[in-house]
Amino acid sequence: MKVHLKTLGCRLNEAELETWAQAFQKSGHQITRHAENAQLVVINSCAVTQDAARKSRNLIRRIHRDNPEAKLVVSGCYATLNEDEAAALLGVDMVVSNRDKNRLVEKALSGLNMDTMPAMSTEPGETSLFTRGRQRAFIKVQDGCRYRCTFCIVTVARGDENSRPVQAVVDEINALHQQGINEVILTGVHLGGYGSDLGNNLVDLVNAILTQTDIPRLRLGSLEPWELSEDFFALFEHPRLMPHLHLPLQSGSDAVLRRMARRCKTEEFAVIARQLRSQAPHFNITTDIIVGFPGETAQEWQDSYDFIRQVGFGHIHIFTYSKREGTKAATLPNQVADDVKKQRSRQLHELANDMKQQFCRSNLGNRFPVLWEAYTEAYGEKQLAFGYTPNYLRVACVVDNEASLENQTVETRLTAFSNDCIFGELAR
Repeated sequence: MKVHLKTLGCRLNEAELETWAQAFQKSGHQITRHAENAQLVVINSCAVTQDAARKSRNLIRRIHRDNPEAKLVVSGCYATLNEDEAAALLGVDMVVSNRDKNRLVEKALSGLNMDTMPAMSTEPGETSLFTRGRQRAFIKVQDGCRYRCTFCIVTVARGDENSRPVQAVVDEINALHQQGINEVILTGVHLGGYGSDLGNNLVDLVNAILTQTDIPRLRLGSLEPWELSEDFFALFEHPRLMPHLHLPLQSGSDAVLRRMARRCKTEEFAVIARQLRSQAPHFNITTDIIVGFPGETAQEWQDSYDFIRQVGFGHIHIFTYSKREGTKAATLPNQVADDVKKQRSRQLHELANDMKQQFCRSNLGNRFPVLWEAYTEAYGEKQLAFGYTPNYLRVACVVDNEASLENQTVETRLTAFSNDCIFGELAR
């Protein structure tokens, strides 16, 4: 049977897709990139915003319209928060909530009568990653969150914290490395809370990976800034842990942060940024910012803008606040007018672009080991290859059409920045 996997939303959803792909293959099924060729389609939905929930519904309808004969299984946060609504959508054969995600493959195969003899199976993960052009893999190490930020619906959808044992993570990474994966990214709803239910922590996990695997590059997914212990920063002395972190700030105003129920004040965030940058001169810190949170005054917005500019970020994901039913923020007074939110969003986008360009240019002239991707573009009579530096800068390099750098790590000197693109020259 051919199975197509589709996701919306976060890196954790991506990691879950990788796990399902391996499990379907182990059961004797084939992963296909083409939904129209599949007998079974699995959708991992998102509900972080009302718009994400709408996109999830539209994706379900489109998949069924394009391939009405396929069995359709829906999971993820939208399906968990709106189980009856998802089940009623045309074409949906099964809804698997987040609490049963670890049994999705088993439930889909048995519940839809699609079991296959294991003699037809392949090695788990043998093709699931590469059919989608990956040199890296997302590893789900944790789910759920103990905190209740007032804007967030995900903690409701994901439930209590649950961490995978260290050895299970180590074994998965070793298996992926044997299959040719050279970079893994640890992901979780509350990654910094890893191990709270096991009696260990994220530092223990990272140290175990660095000592018990030979994976060349290890990255960490999004981390709440208040979760970083003193011994965490020393981890970046290890060259295999990449010098890039995504730390969601959400606002540069302490007053707004209190209304959000965030647990990190701006000065504490600034100290963290300084500590990380002292570990590596070109450490890349990226973040999330919500614009127009309820009650955000002109002065609070100016304080936020000034702090963001002061800290400096390599990239900012900017979200214009919109009400999310089921969250405390949706009930807060003094909702900000749409035209004000749009004006502030434009202002922040301009600042974010300036900071990104400044950070990119500050890296020019340096040499970095770049992991090159499969993706290429035509460039005159030659082609552009693309890859990533350790600090997560996307680099383009002009190479001959017959040249292939895919999944190779090559020392590269960054030479120019033009049209939002960094160019490099191979140093070999």
